[in-house]
Amino acid sequence: MRTERTLTRLDRVFARLDREPQRPAHIDMPRMSRHRFVLFSATLAFYLSIVWAVVTTSWLVRLDWQVMFFRPYQQWPQIHAFLDYYVVLGQRGPTAVMVCAWLGWRSWRQHTLRPLLTLAASLLLLNVTVGAAKIGMGRLGPHYATVIGSNEMGLGGDIFPSGHTANAVVTWGILAYLASTPRARRWLSALSAVTALGVGLTTVYLGTHWLSDVLLGWAAGLLILLALPWFEPLITRTEVALFDLRDRWRGRPAPVPAPAAPVGAPVVFTPRASVSDETPAAHETVGAGRTSRTPAHLAPGRHTSRAERTPVTPAGGRRPPYPDRVPRGTASAARPLTGR
Repeated sequence: MRTERTLTRLDRVFARLDREPQRPAHIDMPRMSRHRFVLFSATLAFYLSIVWAVVTTSWLVRLDWQVMFFRPYQQWPQIHAFLDYYVVLGQRGPTAVMVCAWLGWRSWRQHTLRPLLTLAASLLLLNVTVGAAKIGMGRLGPHYATVIGSNEMGLGGDIFPSGHTANAVVTWGILAYLASTPRARRWLSALSAVTALGVGLTTVYLGTHWLSDVLLGWAAGLLILLALPWFEPLITRTEVALFDLRDRWRGRPAPVPAPAAPVGAPVVFTPRASVSDETPAAHETVGAGRTSRTPAHLAPGRHTSRAERTPVTPAGGRRPPYPDRVPRGTASAARPLTGR
């Protein structure tokens, strides 16, 4: 007796993914709204205030030294082994590989390069901004501090802001930025915030960063995520250019948009010639409201409902002509009676 195999949860997940559209049209790109601009301005002000507090050797620098002398790794040594592995979630290489693998699979499923291009743009901004700040301020870390109570600025270090913290904010926050639904964006935002918070505090626990380094790293990563909508037009143009380059490499002609015809004027289309090419192509005249078929690699247009379509009345009758049929309303001749 043959029995059917019971579907597992993994089978149901892959079955659902097979029904996923190639180019989902419901995914909206984040825009630089007024709310986002206010958050960007507030985060930038916080960033500058942290830098000013460290440069002027204010109370924040004294707090840095107090936390360093507290030595959290000696107060709670039982969690040291776990946090040594947890801090890897802030290293640029492993996290970039993990997130790139997920976004690459998503780009392949949806036939779009936007997730990978957005990740590349965010990592480029992270390397440029955070790297320039590290080199420009040159602060030494807690393990290499020379004078107690000083800010250790301009001594050739590369610790301010925290690269682990900023990378955790950007790398895991990009998943929330690219989420397709508001609910997924909220959950991923909370998860990425908790992960980045834990990575930053772990660096303070291990003694590799000052507390002010972590605060500036959080602000630096958040500034990059909030500024990404300004780079969306560039990402879109880059995606279009890469697709055109792929089509030219494969030998496909680039789609040329047809010129717009005036309203009411007929549009003449020339169909493809037959295989034998014995007869020239005939011209077909259609109405001005009819448009040409969209290219195969583009998403189809809006599907019109049945109520929106223009009714077409067929010419002539639907029944085939019968020579012996008498039209209605005319007197027919009496049929001859046969039989007895």
